[in-house]
Amino acid sequence: MNKMLLLALGLAFAGSYTAQAQTTPATATTKAAGPQIKFMEEKFDFGSIKQGDIVDHVFKFKNVGTQPLVISNIGVSCGCTTPDWTKEPVMPGKMGMVSAKFNSAGKMGMQTKVLTIESNSAAGASTVSLVGEVKDPSATPATADVNSVEAGKQKAKDGDAKIKAKVKKS
Repeated sequence: MNKMLLLALGLAFAGSYTAQAQTTPATATTKAAGPQIKFMEEKFDFGSIKQGDIVDHVFKFKNVGTQPLVISNIGVSCGCTTPDWTKEPVMPGKMGMVSAKFNSAGKMGMQTKVLTIESNSAAGASTVSLVGEVKDPSATPATADVNSVEAGKQKAKDGDAKIKAKVKKS
């Protein structure tokens, strides 16, 4: 009787385990149903530029879905950013692009410009962004004349001026 009970429990356990394994979600290698946009990069850091410079960057994407992907519109967070994009449908497995041109005229400091890509992607809208710093065009990098720094150090030693300077000689 105990053997029959153990056998019945064992079969019940094995049956539930098999049923559970069959209901596991599809693996990550399965393509998403419908069109699906996947950007190679979602953020581009343009570093530091001078006010008035123009940054032009292309964001590449792939349709990793099973149906053609169509971009219907791209919204921008500022009128200083002009988008362009692949207008024809992007077939499954193929590449497309979203181009962003940022005009820094009238901008200063840290900038984040977001583009919202509206498409028929199963995931809905996507975003990409340009980030970086816009600096004053009249500002020049601080440079030091080694001779004047050495003269200032000598004056400080003589008590003529209270200047402290460190000079790295190569």
